[in-house]
Amino acid sequence: MLERVNWDKMWDATTETLYMTSISVAATFVLGIILGLLLFLTARGNIWQNRFVNGIVAAFVNIFRSIPFVILIFLLIPFTRTIMGTIIGANAALPALIIGAAPFYARMVEIALREIDKGVIEAARSMGAKTTEIIWKVLLPESMPALVSGITVTAIAVVSYTAMAGIIGAGGLGNLAFLDGFQRNNWEVTLVCTVIILIIVFIIQFIGDLITNKLDKR
Repeated sequence: MLERVNWDKMWDATTETLYMTSISVAATFVLGIILGLLLFLTARGNIWQNRFVNGIVAAFVNIFRSIPFVILIFLLIPFTRTIMGTIIGANAALPALIIGAAPFYARMVEIALREIDKGVIEAARSMGAKTTEIIWKVLLPESMPALVSGITVTAIAVVSYTAMAGIIGAGGLGNLAFLDGFQRNNWEVTLVCTVIILIIVFIIQFIGDLITNKLDKR
C-alpha cells in the first residue's frame, strides 16, 4: 500500500504548502484589517466619513473578491513576474494568494466592526479618545473573536487556493497531486495529498476555534 508515493517529494510539497499558507495568511490578516478598517471608518456616520475613499476601497475589495482565483492568477502574471522575477515556485504564488484573500477577509473585518455596539464607540469619543486609541482599544479588542473566526475561514480558503496555484507550477501539494498523481495516473499520490490537505484544514479550524472561544467573553 502506497508504494508509489515518494515521501521525500511529499514532505517537500507539504512544507511548500505550509509556507505559502502561513505567509499569505499573515499578510492577509494585516491587509484585511487595514482595508476593513478603512471600509468601516470611512462609511457614512463614522469617524472618517468620506464617500470617495470608501467608494475606492469598496470597489477594490469587490473587484478582487469577485474574480475567480484561477483567473486572478493569470491576470497577475505580469505583476508577479515584475515583483518576484518568476512565475514558478512557492514565492511566485504569494502575490495572487494575498491579493485574492485580503479583500475576502476585509469584508469579514468590516462586518465584525459593524457588530460592535456604537454606544461603546461613542463613549470612547466623548471621553476624548483619539481615533488611533479607538481603533486599538475599542474596535480591534471588541471585534477580535470575530476577526479570528474570519481569518480561520480565510486561511482554509487559502489552503484551497494553494492547491489551485500548484496546478500552474506554484509547487506544494496541489502541484504534486497534479504532476505525480493525475498526469501519471498515480491515485496513491493524489490520495495522500488530499489527506494531508484535510489534516492541515482540520488543524487550522481547531486552532481557530480554540482561540476564538478563549477570546469570546460573552
